[in-house]
Order: sequence, then C-alpha cells, then structure tokens
Amino acid sequence: MTAWWTETQAAWIGGLGGDGLGAVVGIFGGMAGMLAPRGKCRGLIVGGMTTFALLGVVSLIAGIIAVVGHQPYMVWYPLMLVGVILATVCGCLLPVVKMRYRQAEARKMDAEGIRRT
Repeated sequence: MTAWWTETQAAWIGGLGGDGLGAVVGIFGGMAGMLAPRGKCRGLIVGGMTTFALLGVVSLIAGIIAVVGHQPYMVWYPLMLVGVILATVCGCLLPVVKMRYRQAEARKMDAEGIRRT
C-alpha cells in the first residue's frame, strides 16, 4: 500500500493543521471565555466548539485507520495528534462552556425577577 501523502505534504498538513487549527481553536477559546459569562453568541461558540470536537474525532478515526492500514509515521501521526488534541480539549471544555451559558441565563432571569419586585 502506498502512503496517502508525501513527506512534503505531511509537513504542510502538520504545519497548517497545527498552526491554523491551533490558532482558530485558541481564538474560539478566548471568545468563549469572554462571551459565555455574558450569555452572548451562544450558537456560534457552542456550535464551533462542537464542530472542532467532532473534527477531532474524525481525525482520530482517520489516524486509527492509517495505523491499521500500515501507513507510515508521517501519515498517521498528524492525524492522531490533531485528533487527540481537538477531541480532548474541545470535548472537555464544551460542558464547561455550556454551564457558563446556563449560569448567564440564570443571572439574567434573577435580575429580571428583581426588577419586577
């Protein structure tokens, strides 16, 4: 079986995957930290983090398929690395972000109740 990509392509995939996805996920994390306690942009933040977690799971599955298919290190390693990091980080932080949105909604409801009394 031939490799899915060459070493040069693997360097590009690793560089873009690591740098590009890392930057975008970091920006989403920063946005979540600022916006979730305020209850703003819930769909964007939760949807984005869910998408990244699912992308991590897909990448992890592709990496496992590559290992089972006896692909070289340069093929399976970037897939597994991106998959493990995205699935773990975004998957573990997603419940925390959802909790922050619930807390913001509860604060909003409490404030509305105080205003009416």
